[in-house]
Amino acid sequence: MKILEGKVALITGATRGIGKGIAEMFAQQGAKVAFTYAGSVDKAKELEAALSSVTQIKGYQSDASDYDAAQKLVEDVMAEFGQIDILVNNAGITKDNLLLRMSKEDWDKVIKVNLDSVFNLTKAVIKPMMKAKSGSIINMTSVVGVKGNAGQANYAASKAGVIGFTKSVAAELGSRNIRCNAIAPGFIETEMTAVLDEKTVQGWRDGVPLKRGGQPEDIANACVFFGSDMSSYITGQTLNVDGGMLM
Repeated sequence: MKILEGKVALITGATRGIGKGIAEMFAQQGAKVAFTYAGSVDKAKELEAALSSVTQIKGYQSDASDYDAAQKLVEDVMAEFGQIDILVNNAGITKDNLLLRMSKEDWDKVIKVNLDSVFNLTKAVIKPMMKAKSGSIINMTSVVGVKGNAGQANYAASKAGVIGFTKSVAAELGSRNIRCNAIAPGFIETEMTAVLDEKTVQGWRDGVPLKRGGQPEDIANACVFFGSDMSSYITGQTLNVDGGMLM
């Protein structure tokens, strides 16, 4: 039996990078997958086509940072799949700049997409999970949310907020058998890092004790663990998947 057999997962921002890796891994492990995307219609259709022979999968064009859209999304997923066992709050953006030069718009946008979206989706899935008396909520934070980083005050604040939110939700919903954990990726090699010059990328790799960048499947494996019954006695935790970067 596959690890996530019989479970339905909702993943935000799953048409590329880490989100796509999570969707692929969940499907391989037997979960039915609902996922969101912002504007990449072609990529969403490609993901559906690639995984439709493996599991039931459907993409929803939805803005996780929009409260009403998040509520509608969960209603639609419940109507289609009948349950939501796992929520992965993965959608996120960066708008980096030194604080002196950071605009109010860039601050607000990052907080809205990275932090408000986690509130929106988590609040939306609480009722069906409480009714089922079961659920696993997985929030994507970052090592930057743990240690901070120059030029990323908005991103660091949003991701640190996710950690505090995770602990609070875990405390509130534990008695209902709903778990909430966070994953803090380190340097993960995705389409976003592929545009960087090799010297910069190698410098990051050299700063990691394991001497390599992580891959989306490294994060996806952690998500499978938190989404499965293997982690049934773990809640309110932040797992650094960073090759030892914060050790």
